[in-house]
Amino acid sequence: MVHSPGSTSRPDPATTGQRPSQRLGGRVQRGADLARLSATTGAGYLTSRVRGLRAGEEAELAFHVATAEKVLELLGSMKGAAMKLGQIASFVDLDLPPEIQSTYQGALSNLRTAAPPVDPELIAEVVHGEFGAPPERVFSRWDPWPLASASIGQVHRASLPGGGEVVVKVQYPGVAEAVESDLANAEALAPVAKLISPNLRLRPLVEELRARLVDELDYQREAQYQHAFFARYDGHPFVRVPRVHGDFCRPRVLVSEYIDGLGFDEMLAVAGPAERRRYGEIIYRFVFGSLHRFRLFNADPHPGNYLFLPDGSVAFLDFGSVKMFRREIREQIRRQLHAVIDGDIDRLMEVMRAAGFVPEGVETDPEALMAWFRRFNEPVLQDREWTYTPEFARDIIRSTTDPRLGPVDLLRRLNLPADYLMLNRIQWGVNSILGQLRAAANWRRISEELWDGAPPASDLGRRERPFIDASPYLA
Repeated sequence: MVHSPGSTSRPDPATTGQRPSQRLGGRVQRGADLARLSATTGAGYLTSRVRGLRAGEEAELAFHVATAEKVLELLGSMKGAAMKLGQIASFVDLDLPPEIQSTYQGALSNLRTAAPPVDPELIAEVVHGEFGAPPERVFSRWDPWPLASASIGQVHRASLPGGGEVVVKVQYPGVAEAVESDLANAEALAPVAKLISPNLRLRPLVEELRARLVDELDYQREAQYQHAFFARYDGHPFVRVPRVHGDFCRPRVLVSEYIDGLGFDEMLAVAGPAERRRYGEIIYRFVFGSLHRFRLFNADPHPGNYLFLPDGSVAFLDFGSVKMFRREIREQIRRQLHAVIDGDIDRLMEVMRAAGFVPEGVETDPEALMAWFRRFNEPVLQDREWTYTPEFARDIIRSTTDPRLGPVDLLRRLNLPADYLMLNRIQWGVNSILGQLRAAANWRRISEELWDGAPPASDLGRRERPFIDASPYLA
């Protein structure tokens, strides 16, 4: 969720076309809507291809522009898992020509913070149901128009009775049922998914969404996760996590500190290369430092979850999809990374078998597996500066999903242990975000700092080292 200056002004439905959504439809209606989108999209795609043979690439591009608009309109109004799929597609670099990919990402990026809001009266009903009183009585000030609207809830600005500016995340009425409907109907999205990424395996993505969304629907659980991150980063020199007001949190309402800053797209419009590089390093340090130092992992790395503050720090938002790793798993991850960097095939295979990646009796090609892991971990292989690019992010996704490439058949023979499920999602997301920033650094040195406590590798590392050394939460 974003609470930034660009999100605080109340949009005009007459100019944006975003009229408030009513109650979310049931499974039959939502399934019919998805099926209708897929059918019209599939037929339109064939037509565009035929026209394209006669009129060139313009016809195909025009089709994708129209399709992106349809997807935005439908997924934005549906909320739930359908909208979550659109949010993921909005920032992950896909295997498409650049002009077509930018068409989808440009439209779907609106799902991150500016999807059609739910009718204020329906949101007020949720607050009343959780507190036994309308929002105007629970809070001393309540803005009925949201700062941001996302997949399972929307954020409103408010003031606490005792003072203090807060943001209140309220779950959409009926969204839990909508999530189950969307997951049950997800196969209807297959034709659209195939257009956007021809070799995408939809079923594993749906199962991933199911597990994560079950957690995300419990806002009190999310409040506990957010507090855990807040406690570990309170006072950090360049990482901010909003404070949770636990007394005001309920299963469908989460209340936390209001933080003023620029959203991701706003930052991109004003930040120069040096600032983007710095922000990229902060994001990298937060994501992987949390894992290796605190064994905590936030698996929702989309751009709407970052705010860029005037003092140069970055605020991290939305902790609905978090996992705490056991020390054993954290050590397996470290051993795997060191084996890949050293090119030690025997050690890599030993770690893979111990972690459960290689099932009993399954034949695999250790050399090919090492080659894929080195490709995947290219940023940390060499002791030198390395720049993330959108091309690298797309190449990694293609190497994992495109059956025309050798590693895919190899990878499909492996098992994915449950503890590692979230790591894949965030790795793709972080690659894409850092690619958009063109983030450059000696990621090998920074990673060794995070993994093994090596000396600080950059100015940011030197700034945070006293804070890390004094932390009582190192695990």
